[in-house]
Amino acid sequence: MQIIVEELRSLVREYSQKIDDISIHNFYEKPNPAKWSKVEVLGHLVDSAQNNLRRFICGQYESTPPNILYQQDFWVEANNYRQAEKKDIIQLWVLLNYRIADILTSMPASNYEKTCNTGKDTLELRTLEWLATDYVKHMKHHLNQILPGSFAVVYP
Repeated sequence: MQIIVEELRSLVREYSQKIDDISIHNFYEKPNPAKWSKVEVLGHLVDSAQNNLRRFICGQYESTPPNILYQQDFWVEANNYRQAEKKDIIQLWVLLNYRIADILTSMPASNYEKTCNTGKDTLELRTLEWLATDYVKHMKHHLNQILPGSFAVVYP
């Protein structure tokens, strides 16, 4: 888990500055009406952080695997990221991910194999360790959308 935490912290440190360096026009421009803008992609990463934060906490103590489901398009729309201040979204993304890193650091190894349901239509139990690994891979996938060519990652 420590390797995952170190990678997460490193990504946030490095990419928060790179994202901040993107021009305002480029950050808010939609590539086409059906696609998210860079700010909406970063907003999706904020939403993902919020949902996974709950998974990493609730999954440790609930007696049955918690159902923490996430409808990403609804969350991005409801949060109206296209109207949000760039610096605020970046800061929120940074703070949530440092919080996740701290939670993963303090998680007892005995909780790594506890599970959480992430399935929208079916039961999809994932261990907290699997979720942590997938969380970083998912982040890299979306950072590639914000800053193309950053990672050689195929997701999912």
